[in-house]
Amino acid sequence: MNIIQLRREYTDKPLHKEDLHVNPLKQFEQWFNDAIETKILEPNAMSLATVDTQGCPSIRTVLLKLFDEKGFVFFSNYQSQKAKDIAQNRHVALHFAWLDLQRQLRIEGDIEKISTKESLTYFLSRPRGSQLGAWASNQSEIVSSRSLLESKFFELKQKFANGVVPLPDFWGGYRVKPRRFEFWQGGRDRLHDRFAYEKNLRGEWEISRLAP
Repeated sequence: MNIIQLRREYTDKPLHKEDLHVNPLKQFEQWFNDAIETKILEPNAMSLATVDTQGCPSIRTVLLKLFDEKGFVFFSNYQSQKAKDIAQNRHVALHFAWLDLQRQLRIEGDIEKISTKESLTYFLSRPRGSQLGAWASNQSEIVSSRSLLESKFFELKQKFANGVVPLPDFWGGYRVKPRRFEFWQGGRDRLHDRFAYEKNLRGEWEISRLAP
């Protein structure tokens, strides 16, 4: 296969500054709803980039579960590799790739744990199997076989068979509080449209066009 020949021209209409909402969260909500309506697979999937104590970056896909003016929330094991990175460096980045719409979105910000109450509310809304999965997995740790993981899952299924699955104390939500957004729309001849939102000294969002 000749990878050089893998090329697709973008044909959707250009994105103009006047098309954008003054509030980046409202603009995100509009694009997010477009992704849902287009029936993109996992429209809430987002890449999360963190940096460890040696300055080495790592990236993985997580699922957005809540968003509002306070930020973007996902859930994870608090003992995972991403959690260890976050404990040392609160600066993170998110990336949404809605390629069917020829769109990307980058978000940079600071991350913090959400309250136990908020985590519990979400945990209780999960399917029972997902609740048990949170208990069964020592996320990011080496496991000798899948059968061992499944055995642990079965043990937990028996343990909690007659009651509510409790919230693990090592599991919960994180909120990314954005300080920069970049909306990217594919354009003809690689003249893509990129717009960045950043706050000025008055705490107001300013929009700038970036070269593609």
